[in-house]
Amino acid sequence: MEEFLPKDVRDGLVAAQNAARGRRSRMRVDIGGHQFTILRYWDTGFSLDPAEAPAMRGLVDIYDGAKHLRRCLVVASAEDNGELVCEFKYNRPVTGTAPVDFERSETAPVGYLTRQT
Repeated sequence: MEEFLPKDVRDGLVAAQNAARGRRSRMRVDIGGHQFTILRYWDTGFSLDPAEAPAMRGLVDIYDGAKHLRRCLVVASAEDNGELVCEFKYNRPVTGTAPVDFERSETAPVGYLTRQT
């Protein structure tokens, strides 16, 4: 039915849908200290508002509110149906601990108690 509407009305509908999605979403992408609202997110990418965000490539961080969720390497971005669609090569969750280069034993002590004399 949208094909019968004038082009400016269709563009207005797409803009209104993108604005509504942006208000509902708490997810943000951070690239170089600049944050942009994520409209949609899926396993291999995400979409942004093309009027707000530039085409991007490189390492980005994804946040849900203030919580740092993932670190991704964006390899391609293109505009499609009023959205800037970004595809990433890898998508890793952010952990609260640093990686180790040895195996941790399950029975290892958590801490050491000092001897009181």
